[in-house]
Amino acid sequence: MLEALITSKTRIKLLLKFFLNSSNTAYLRGLEPEFGESTNAIRQELNRFEKADLLTSNMEGNKKLYRANTQHPLFPEIHKLLLKHIGIDKVIDKVIVKLGQLSEVYLVGELAKGKNSKVIDLWFVGEDLDKSYLMNLAEKAEGLIDRKIRFLILDNNELQEFLTNKSKSELLLVWKKE
Repeated sequence: MLEALITSKTRIKLLLKFFLNSSNTAYLRGLEPEFGESTNAIRQELNRFEKADLLTSNMEGNKKLYRANTQHPLFPEIHKLLLKHIGIDKVIDKVIVKLGQLSEVYLVGELAKGKNSKVIDLWFVGEDLDKSYLMNLAEKAEGLIDRKIRFLILDNNELQEFLTNKSKSELLLVWKKE
């Protein structure tokens, strides 16, 4: 879907890196091996995003560190578009209705770090969640979005234990009970 609108693969990678999880930061030379592209191509796109005020930067030593400008008026819309692109919105909508006492859903793994992946890793947090129902829906959603879905069901105590060992850039809250 996104490839039809945005023809630059580098631009799509940067959008995923910075706008899927706004706590991600990166510098030019660090993106080169991650993206497998030349620094010149990456630099051009970073400059475009920075000029459009979609990215902010600051110097850390001799490195220019980039991050998403969460204050930009388009940030929430770009974030939602990327969630739709990777299919998380469909997974969450299908699961929440009948799952049980769900309190939060986190995206973890490569996608949470802003790296494109064919695997969606999700943590479902709640009490008395219907695991067989979740497995059934995850299988159906995989067919819709052409990605593999792995999930873990946690209670609040287990979540707190995991959160003490994870970096903020390694997980992304994608749904919370209001």
